[in-house]
Order: sequence, then structure tokens, then C-alpha cells
Amino acid sequence: MIRRRSAFTLIELLVVIAIIAILIGLLLPAVQKVREAAARTQCTNNLKQLGLALHGFHDSNNAFPASGWTTAGPGNPAGKYVGWRPLTLPYIEQENLQKLYDFKLNWWEGTNPTAGAVPVKTYQCPSVPQRAEVLSAIAKSPRPAMTFTNALAPTDYEAIMGVQPSSINPHMTNPAFYTAGNRFSVMYRNSRTTMVSVLDGTSNTIMIAETGARPLVYNGRSPNPALSNDQGIGWIDSEGPYSLDGASADGLTEGCGLPCNVPMNKRNNNEPYAFHSGGANFLFADGHVQFIRDSIPLTTLAALCTMNAGEVIGDY
Repeated sequence: MIRRRSAFTLIELLVVIAIIAILIGLLLPAVQKVREAAARTQCTNNLKQLGLALHGFHDSNNAFPASGWTTAGPGNPAGKYVGWRPLTLPYIEQENLQKLYDFKLNWWEGTNPTAGAVPVKTYQCPSVPQRAEVLSAIAKSPRPAMTFTNALAPTDYEAIMGVQPSSINPHMTNPAFYTAGNRFSVMYRNSRTTMVSVLDGTSNTIMIAETGARPLVYNGRSPNPALSNDQGIGWIDSEGPYSLDGASADGLTEGCGLPCNVPMNKRNNNEPYAFHSGGANFLFADGHVQFIRDSIPLTTLAALCTMNAGEVIGDY
């Protein structure tokens, strides 16, 4: 008696493969969502750590650090060009890294770029998909053109110095609302802001915004290697902080008045920009971190980026 060996037919095999392909297709988006949720949580935690660091500096110096120093001030007695991150390294458990930094020199001098080449995870959002290696920098007075032996380590978080009146005022009911006296946030060039001087309320004032992937320039959701950016080239760079301008819908222009009405995620060159779907994380002066939808009106985000302009902020 001859026994037949059971086996899949070709049609059955194709059906099984098709089912597996469908299941994989259904599973991948779920896995990606889980990964992005984890990345967004890590990003939030990074900003919370930076908030604690900034508050720790305030407790020790009776003022928040300036976004960048060019004169003598708290934490910068030598009056050198130094950013807020080197000043707050001990408060994110990076005391040894700060010891490598020479505060008697500008950030680009001596062995400071060697310290700036050390990656610090707290400064990096895991959602950023692509970066540019920074081995050189064009001249930006008083900084000369430079080449670096080791690539500068990046940062995806930057101080919001306030708003740019010429860019934001065209969107306001009062076209002269923002002035040199009320345009600033907590941290700006050579600032000495105390907690009590944040008159709009620390829970209503943004200090740090996600600004991912710099100096690689993103327009819309695509990198544009043809464009260059001389600010935000590393966590050690003191020239990275910026004021809110608003960007065009294609991300090719910033600060163009009424056509530039998009508040975030269209341009990462001196505008808030994150790789999270639908918005970005922001650190407020009271230390809380909030995910703000990119559908927020530009004028509302502008109000959150000033500390004493007296705006009435509704739901966002």
C-alpha cells in the first residue's frame, strides 16, 4: 500500500505567506508607535532634567543663566563667550565634564572644543533620525573659522530668548505690541533673570524648546544639506539660542511677517522643531514640561515665549 506524504500545496503556501505579510504590515505601525512613545517620554525626561539643572543654577547664583554670556556674570567671572549648558553641567551629573571646560577661555578656545566633543545624552532627543557631523565652523565674529579634531557633540534643546517684534507684530491686533522692553523670555543674551522677575508667571513662560538635528537644516520634514547653519552647531556653542519668528508653510522662510504664520516644526534653523508627530516638547520656567500641538496659533506661542508682556493666554 502506497502512502501519500502530506504537504502544503503552492496555493496554501502563498495564502500563508500573504497572511504573514498582512500581520507584519499591521504590527509594524504599532511597533513604531511604541518606539516613538518611548522616545517622546525620554525627550520629556531630558527636558525635566534640564529644568532641574536651571533651577539648581538659580538657587546657587540667584539668577537663571543667560542664554549666552559675552560679559562677566553669574558663573562667568572671566566674561568669556559661554553658553548656558557648560554652566549647568554639574546639575545633570556631569561634574567631570565641566572640569574639562576652561571658563577662562571662550568656548572655541584651548581644549574647550575637546570637552564639547563629548556626547551628553541629556542633550539629545532619541526621535532625531539624522545628524550632520560637525568638524568645521565658519567665522562668526569674534569666533574665527575653525576645524575640529573631534566632531562637536549635538544638542536638540535650545533656549528661547523671546520673540522677534518685526516678525510677530504683523500678526498682532496691535501691530506695535512687542517692543525692546517686553519681547524677552527668561534666558537671553547676558540676562540676569530671577524667578520673581517672571511677571507673566513661571508656569506660563517657556525657557527651552526642542530644536532638533541642528546644524543640519530641515525644511518641512526633509533635511536640506544644501543649506548651512552657523548656529546651534553643538551643545558647547553659545550662539544657538534664538527668538521666535514664525516660519512659512514650506519651511523655506522664517520671519517674513504674515506669510510666516507657522509656529513650529517647519524649519529647525532658529525655530522650534521636533520629530514627534503633531507637536514638540517645551520646558517652562517653573520646571514643568509640556507637549504643545503644532496647531497652536503663532500669537499664542509668542505669548508663552515672553515673561513680562502681560498677554492673556487662553486654551492651547
